[in-house]
Amino acid sequence: MEYLIHNYNIYMSRGDNRVKYWFGMETPWLTLIILGIYIASIVGIKKFMSNRKPFELREFMILYNFLQVVASFYIFIEVAVVAIKSKYSMTCEPVDYTNNPLAIRMASVLHFYYIMKLVDLIDTVIFAFRKKSNQISFLHVFHHSSMVINSWCGVKWVAGGQTFFLCCLNSLVHSIMYGYYGLSACGPSVQKYLWWKKYLTQLQLVQFFVIMTHAVVNIFQKNCAYQKGYSIAFVLYGVFITSLFLNFYHKSYSKQNKKLK
Repeated sequence: MEYLIHNYNIYMSRGDNRVKYWFGMETPWLTLIILGIYIASIVGIKKFMSNRKPFELREFMILYNFLQVVASFYIFIEVAVVAIKSKYSMTCEPVDYTNNPLAIRMASVLHFYYIMKLVDLIDTVIFAFRKKSNQISFLHVFHHSSMVINSWCGVKWVAGGQTFFLCCLNSLVHSIMYGYYGLSACGPSVQKYLWWKKYLTQLQLVQFFVIMTHAVVNIFQKNCAYQKGYSIAFVLYGVFITSLFLNFYHKSYSKQNKKLK
């Protein structure tokens, strides 16, 4: 136990001092408590709704998804602007841990990205109240939970540098995804035009591949000061989550093709 506590303290001490007292960043405990409440809420709401009619939540969903689009697109633009102004390299960009205004601006938007990953957990709550149990899959819960942890770790230790690429691309993809969900919530009159749902999953898969490729390039860059351990973690996580999404895509759309035949 002492060994674990000792190593925990070492890793916490290596965190970025600039973000130490920002919301949720001093220790991982608030984040883990929120995730615990998230898991418990899913179970609790499903039990609560077992003998009740599903809520429609149409107006709330339209507003929620619209705000998600705005927030995601803001993150995409802000990260891109700061990266361009800072003349970031696409192959090797160490984290600037100084109080340089642009470095602080990048750390701030990455922290906002972490907060939005917490907000994303509302997706599952909506599914639960609408009794969409088929959408509360292992993939869905794992992806949402793991992205909260990943984004927390990113801000805690690598709030800048190469991390910008993942955050920027992921936010762009999310702005498109939540745009689709918002339109879908508008009802049948709009849904009939949303024939491109399966391409969202394809877009996510392309995103994972591009992010992993970017991380692999960094891993093999000699004398690059960006921590390679995090690039390796990006690749390992990317391989696992890509396999889950490929499995989902195969099950979802191979069944549809069989029905059409």
